Amino acid sequence: PFRFMPWDPLAALCCGFQQQQMSSITAEILNAQDDKTSGAVIACLQDDAVFQELCKKEFELIVARDNEDGEKLQAGVEEAIKKGVLPADLPPPAYEQVDVLGKTADEVADEIIAKLPKDGGCVMILVGLSGTGKGTTVDKIKSKIPGATTWSNGNCFRSLTLLAVTACEQEGKEFDASCLTPENLAKWAAMLEFGQFDGKFDIRINGLGIDARVSDIANTMLKEPKVAKNIPTIAKETQGEVVKFAGDACKKMGESGTVVLVEGREQTLNFIPSPYRFCLMMSDTTVIGARRAAQRIAADAVGKLNGDDDVAAVVKASLARVAAA
Repeated sequence: PFRFMPWDPLAALCCGFQQQQMSSITAEILNAQDDKTSGAVIACLQDDAVFQELCKKEFELIVARDNEDGEKLQAGVEEAIKKGVLPADLPPPAYEQVDVLGKTADEVADEIIAKLPKDGGCVMILVGLSGTGKGTTVDKIKSKIPGATTWSNGNCFRSLTLLAVTACEQEGKEFDASCLTPENLAKWAAMLEFGQFDGKFDIRINGLGIDARVSDIANTMLKEPKVAKNIPTIAKETQGEVVKFAGDACKKMGESGTVVLVEGREQTLNFIPSPYRFCLMMSDTTVIGARRAAQRIAADAVGKLNGDDDVAAVVKASLARVAAA
């Protein structure tokens, strides 16, 4: 069972906020909205009982959400294996554990970069419990490696949703999940192509009267309400197709000399081939809840800060609002 441990000064250090800076939080630090902001908020509130209780709740919510999401993803993977889209005999790949406690986001990024190839491309897979800083770490790595790129499955799901909705429209009916048969999903997945177009990697949608690159329609056709509202239904049924597509796409980019950064859940990323796998973890899990609570408080406080306000007082007022929500 989860037990909330006493506060440790490393809770602030883990967010990149050095001990000598713990005495105050400034407007500049709050406006940055980064790992140092989280550390400063934690330092400011770490002795507050309301904050400690909020941290416990945030950690428990993170674990519950991660478990629920993991179960849903695993169900999608098992369905894809039944359909023959994903292999049934894939041994679980090994991940190198990276403890982020007491390290800045830059230090975590540098630790991972040191283990990647010095020359050429590769695919870097990053997993870990929500709140350990996967997104921040990927952003840091991307900023440190020239030409590095990130991969998101989101545009694959949007593209398949556009095709499914279009197919229904062409049959004169509203989109309905009953159209998501294995045959239709295979047909629509075959209408997606990943490659270099005019010197840039992109996804091409070619079918049902559509011939477009995702980069050209990402903020138009792929953002239309008829697509957005149906993405969850499509995503539930197409985990395997999208994971397979992503694996092939990442492999192409890595072999071309690009460093591809992929972060997400083990359930699906296990199927993307790469020897460079890392799992972010914290040896003191209480910090995870503290970071998430600090992020929420900082996001609320930055919008309330005016002129010469006492920043610490604004942060404490935001704590009260967030805790009461």
